[in-house]
Amino acid sequence: MISEPMTLATDYLLAAGAMLMAALVLRRAAGEDSRRWWGVAFIALGLAAALGGTHHGFRLEALWKPTVLVLGVASAGMLAGSAVATARGMSRLALLALAAAKLAVYWTWVWHDDRFIWAVADTGSAFALVALLHLAGWRRPGSRWILAGVAVSIAAAAVQASGIDLHRHFNHNDLYHLVQLGALLLYYRGVRVLTDRR
Repeated sequence: MISEPMTLATDYLLAAGAMLMAALVLRRAAGEDSRRWWGVAFIALGLAAALGGTHHGFRLEALWKPTVLVLGVASAGMLAGSAVATARGMSRLALLALAAAKLAVYWTWVWHDDRFIWAVADTGSAFALVALLHLAGWRRPGSRWILAGVAVSIAAAAVQASGIDLHRHFNHNDLYHLVQLGALLLYYRGVRVLTDRR
């Protein structure tokens, strides 16, 4: 029996959207490493949503840790892709090293404490860095769309944190998934025209 059918459905919808966007981005990467990194982020988001939906829908506790671990890959991919699109030289290398170090620290931490608050903190720090990079590169292709995606992702997090349920069969997690799908569409609009800074 499915314990949270709407959460499972909205998570699976989010997963399908993220995987479709990943395929479209990677197909059009055309030598742009920034797009490839964002493609990795979309794949990780899709996998995390599928795992999370299955965890919620079927109460499979064994899937929770993989869910939060994969979310770290998504935030690292977003940061790496944005670094390649907006920075060059030693600044780019430092940002890529930061993305890798952040992922390593996050994985080490959540291996022992897999509460969702740590995924929120990791993703939030990635959003802050991605927003700063694209604000600095405001005129770069795709930056405005990605900034809009960050804004909608923050709104989605606020919806989830609010705990407001619209219906007994449509809770704050379900609404969060739908708002986050809107954010993914904005990210996709930006990423598909993203170019590496040369």
